[in-house]
Parts: sequence; C-alpha cells; structure tokens
Amino acid sequence: MTQIQPAQTQDQQEKAQQGTEGRKSGTTKPAGDKSLYGGTRSRRVTVRDIAAAKARGDKWPMLTAYDAMTASVFDEAGIPVLLVGDSMGNCHLGYESTVPVTMDEMTLLSAAVVRGTERALVVADLPFGAYQEGPVQALRNATRLVKEAGVGAVKLEGGERSAEQIKLLVDAGIPVMAHIGLTPQSVNAFGGYPVQGRGEEAAQQLLRDAKAVQDAGAFSVVLEAVPAELAAEVTRSLHIPTVGIGAGLDCDAQVLVWTDMAGMTKGRVPRFVKQYAELRKALGGAAQAFAEEVVGGTFPAEEHSFH
Repeated sequence: MTQIQPAQTQDQQEKAQQGTEGRKSGTTKPAGDKSLYGGTRSRRVTVRDIAAAKARGDKWPMLTAYDAMTASVFDEAGIPVLLVGDSMGNCHLGYESTVPVTMDEMTLLSAAVVRGTERALVVADLPFGAYQEGPVQALRNATRLVKEAGVGAVKLEGGERSAEQIKLLVDAGIPVMAHIGLTPQSVNAFGGYPVQGRGEEAAQQLLRDAKAVQDAGAFSVVLEAVPAELAAEVTRSLHIPTVGIGAGLDCDAQVLVWTDMAGMTKGRVPRFVKQYAELRKALGGAAQAFAEEVVGGTFPAEEHSFH
C-alpha cells in the first residue's frame, strides 16, 4: 500500500533512497512504519502532502473514525487520512441516517479522534443543517471544528450548490474536502441510496460538480456510488485527488466506513464494501467468554486479585 509522503529534505531523500535499495535487496519496512507516509518527524499529514501524492500518482487509504482509541489504532497502522464522518449517526450513535447528527456531536467526537492520533490528517464532516444556509453559516461551523476540535480540514456535501461555501472556507484558511455523487445527507430527496451519474445528463452534471468544487478550492473530492468509468473520467479531468467509495479502482484514494471494513456492522453492508476482519464475531465471542467465566466462578483468578 503506497503511503502519502511529504515534501522531502535532502536527508529524507537519502533515507528514501536507502529504503528503495532495501526493497530491491528484499528487506522492507513493516506496514505500520510511520516513515512510509510522513518521514521520521512528528508532524501530521497535510493537504500539501495530499497534493504531492496526486502529482506522483500515489494512491492512499482513508478510514472513518469516531473515538480516540479506534483512531489511534488506524494512526499506528499508517492510515494517513481519517474522516470523522457523519456516518457516526448510523454506526456509532444509533440513528437511522446521517441526518440527525448535530454540530455538538461532531465537535465532541472529532476532538476525540484528534487526541487519539499523532500523524493522520483528521477531516471532519459538516453535518446536515450546518452549511446549507450559506457560506457564512458554513464558515461559522467549520471554524468551530478547527478551533474546538483541532481538525485539519472539513468535508461537506454538494457540487455546484456548495461551491460558494467551499470558496469562503478556503479563502478563510480552512481546507475543504468536497463530496459529490451519492450524498447521504440527501437521503430523503433521493428516496434511498441509489447509484449516481448514470445516463448522459447525470454524468455531465457530476463532471460539472467535480470541476465546480475544484475551482472553488477544494483540496480533494469524494465520489460516492458512481459508475467506475465515470469516476475514472472525473479523476483524469481533475488536478485534485478523488476519493472513491463505491466508485471503482481508478480513483486516487479509497475510503470505507471502518465498522463496515472491519466486519463490525450488523446486517447487510453495501456492495462496494470489502470486509477485512470479523470484529463483531470476535468481540461477541470475547464477551461471551467473559460472561461464562464470571458465572462459573473462574474470573477473577488469583493473578487478577490484590492481597
């Protein structure tokens, strides 16, 4: 997995060269080595690193995170960008959709993710109702996420309709990740979660949306539930990175909701999800084992007791 790397000093370039020679000789660094995406200095990945990755043609991963402990695991694993998504509504707060998520909830959990990480660029969603009134409302709420939670960037949904909000935020010094295609905050308007961009008219609108957010200053754009061929065309047409979720292999980056990725989600997951673990099964088994030992009188054992 190629990791995001920042602009390098001469010393870092020499170390990078040594790493290349090591790969040629068959010695490689562990997957979680932070130097793979940020050098040895203790600094976070930035939007400048994201732009450099696009220029090099490097792909990179992004996962959602909603708490300090999970975020620390992903940070140590070398995930360069963590999204505090409003998907917390579905998979963390028990809502039926992302729509009920509030700014208070987003600020609280974003701050936890920032505290739990050292290296990753933390991006926080602007929830539904936090930016639709216009650019001034968007700036007020984005500023809160930056000041109170300490995030490095914000994300908001919408293409042409959100361009003015994006421009004001960027002009104010707040990096923005855009989100087009299937925008979950519009679930009531969509009547569900259908694939977006099918048909010539819809495809052209998606292309216009992509260029609009780029022109407004977004440093990247999420493409959700978009036909792979159209996502590839959008990726080729932009100089900012595309982040795919159900948008095929040709995007510059890929993102998944972590509970889907790790097999924590109960029930059906979207077609585009690959489950890399069975965490729900493992955690349930651990809870059952604990309960059985408590009922059976074998926990706590001698080594777990004080004298």
